[in-house]
Amino acid sequence: MLREIANTRQIKGEPHRRWFTSGTMDLVVWCRDDGTLVGFQLCYDKDSAERALTWHTDSGFSHMIVDDGDNAGGMRYKSAPILAAGGEFDPVRILDLFNTDSRALPRQLAAFVRARLEERLQEA
Repeated sequence: MLREIANTRQIKGEPHRRWFTSGTMDLVVWCRDDGTLVGFQLCYDKDSAERALTWHTDSGFSHMIVDDGDNAGGMRYKSAPILAAGGEFDPVRILDLFNTDSRALPRQLAAFVRARLEERLQEA
């Protein structure tokens, strides 16, 4: 079940950020001062081959794999995770995962993300 992380770090110049997490996924949402949602990133399959689905009002959708930085280039130390192109995209599965984990989210926020996911499903 997605639960909000209190005191999420804010980045100067970016819209306000809220972060929700569970054992299998993370959801970061960005909103304007008036509360209007302008984007989100849903990271899922955190325990295996993590991927990130991002949506923003200006650029639409992108789907990436999350390179967790393990053994990058044979280095001894773990690198910072980065997003990289690729990864299989299954919109039905992602919507099912979100519906299962989103029950504790604020209703308006969950409905907004669900609507964007359903739009992406229609495009696929």
